[in-house]
Amino acid sequence: MSNQDYSDIHIDSTLPKPWEEEHSFNDVLYDWMGRAPWLAISAAAHVLAFFVLSAFPWDSLNRKAPRAIQASVEATPDDIIEEPEEEEIEEIEEEIEPIEEPILKDAEVSDHNEEDVDQPFESMVGDPDMNSDSPFDSENSNDVIGIGGGAGGKFGGRVGGRRNLRAAGGKGMDQALRDALEWLKEHQGPDGSWDTDGFNAECGKIGNTVCDGPGRSGHDVGNTGLALLAFLGEGNTSDAGQYKEQVAKGIKWLRSMQDPDTGLIGDKSSHEFLYNHAIATLALCEAYYASKSPRLKRVCQEAIYYINRARNPYGAWRYNEPPTGQNDTSVTGWMIFAIKAAEDAGLEIDEGSYEGALTWFDEVTDPQTGRMGYNEFGSRSSRITGVNDHYPSEKGEAMTAVGLLCRMFMGQDDPKDFPILEKHGDLMLRTLPEWDPDGFGNDMYYWYYGSYAMYQLGGNHWKKWEVALKKAIVETQRKEGDEKGSWDPNGPWGFAGGRIYSTALMALCIEVYFRYGKVAGAR
Repeated sequence: MSNQDYSDIHIDSTLPKPWEEEHSFNDVLYDWMGRAPWLAISAAAHVLAFFVLSAFPWDSLNRKAPRAIQASVEATPDDIIEEPEEEEIEEIEEEIEPIEEPILKDAEVSDHNEEDVDQPFESMVGDPDMNSDSPFDSENSNDVIGIGGGAGGKFGGRVGGRRNLRAAGGKGMDQALRDALEWLKEHQGPDGSWDTDGFNAECGKIGNTVCDGPGRSGHDVGNTGLALLAFLGEGNTSDAGQYKEQVAKGIKWLRSMQDPDTGLIGDKSSHEFLYNHAIATLALCEAYYASKSPRLKRVCQEAIYYINRARNPYGAWRYNEPPTGQNDTSVTGWMIFAIKAAEDAGLEIDEGSYEGALTWFDEVTDPQTGRMGYNEFGSRSSRITGVNDHYPSEKGEAMTAVGLLCRMFMGQDDPKDFPILEKHGDLMLRTLPEWDPDGFGNDMYYWYYGSYAMYQLGGNHWKKWEVALKKAIVETQRKEGDEKGSWDPNGPWGFAGGRIYSTALMALCIEVYFRYGKVAGAR
């Protein structure tokens, strides 16, 4: 750098000093920053105003709002049909929108919410479908019992069942059911059971005679289950209905009969113990469907686990647990109904049971005649009239009836898709219910399954069956003495089940009109 002389350079003293220039810059900066928030707010306000103004329906200023709303509501159908232009539809939607506000406001303060809050607890935890007048849950109606279909739920028609019965079955059937339930009520034991061979200890409450017709003692569990099903089928539960006390006592007794270790209801003293267990499980699962009692849930679930263990792998059931590889259609029918009732109640089931049962039914069904075998293809069911005496020939198609009803409840419910259903029904029309004075032809087991199967099949099959059923039931019910309301236990299984068995089954036959709804493919 050169040694230049800077002494002659003139410095203007009027210019700002360096520190004064820096001070002025900061002042400007601070002043701008102080105004920045207000500038941001102003910008946001302008943006908001822009969106509000752009969203405003300026074309509606040319119409009077009240008259436009009224006119659009009244003329909505015509406008949509005649001028389906997009602009017109948008205008209508915009005009109707203000009307919805008062409607929603009214709904918020409607009486419905107040009524829901004020309902008794019992009515809120019970079976919601029990209080409707329609029949099986639509998911219900397409499954099975309660077991599962139709509009409203499997058990939908039960409350008010007698009203439905008067309309469909007539006064005779209505009175027959009243008398049957009264007889069962008066012959329930103090412990809540229905004693197969000792029920006549309760005689004297209806008439001045003592009932005859005892059965075998090993069937108290099964008979108690059947009697409970008759009361449940009319809409009674453990906390509602004319017979709620009888239902509650019966449930309590069956619960007490369950082995806490295995889940078996009853014991193995009877050769047919699995029949008893299945029927009792069915009754308890229907009762749980209505009550949702946690204690009853555990009992039902353990009973279903026992049924699962009794099934042959990839097959069905017979008389043993653990299974021995043998199957039969009769035991399988009761097991399927118990499982369907459990499924409808929300319990855990083995869905392989349905596949195994259908495989078995197909294996023993004659595709030409529609007859379903008992324990092998073409076999007829055992018909014992004494200890070791068998019928020379069977009067009825009990196994075919069991198979037809189970098929429909397991999804094979439309004859157009499953022609075998019509063949089952045609075969059953050859042996309609008919009271045999000698007792040999009164297969009430067949009448029970046949009534529910034909009702589901519908059409001419049900019409013909119904006429025969009414005559067989109404005209043969006992009308006097302590037996009034019951049916004599003659027929193939009367010696084992006794008067409790015959009366419970006939009551269930009468309840066919409303106990379950129609499944999906029924006519």
